[in-house]
Amino acid sequence: MKGGVLAVFTVLAIFALVVKPGQAVTCGQVDAALIPCISYLTGNGDSPSPACCSGVKAVKGMAQTLADKRACCSCVKAAANKYADLKDAAAQSLPTKCGVQMDIPISRSVDCNK
Repeated sequence: MKGGVLAVFTVLAIFALVVKPGQAVTCGQVDAALIPCISYLTGNGDSPSPACCSGVKAVKGMAQTLADKRACCSCVKAAANKYADLKDAAAQSLPTKCGVQMDIPISRSVDCNK
């Protein structure tokens, strides 16, 4: 029960952080959206949690313009580089496992200007 309440608050916090049109995306917003994914991305789970997938969807929603996509990409890349134990295969499969078509790769080595 406690975990369910925490998941609900996490999802609500993520949606509260979603950028309104015309506002710049910040790494704080992207990081907050993807925090529930850390366990899956570091190999502590076979599939991402519902809160993680909600975060992935929120990041997709933030990345509407080319500038926003590049900003999100840079934030995701910086976040990925903070975790030495991040599993590249898990990161690359995250959008697919969440059923989200992403224009932003989750990778430590992506060139966000392309």
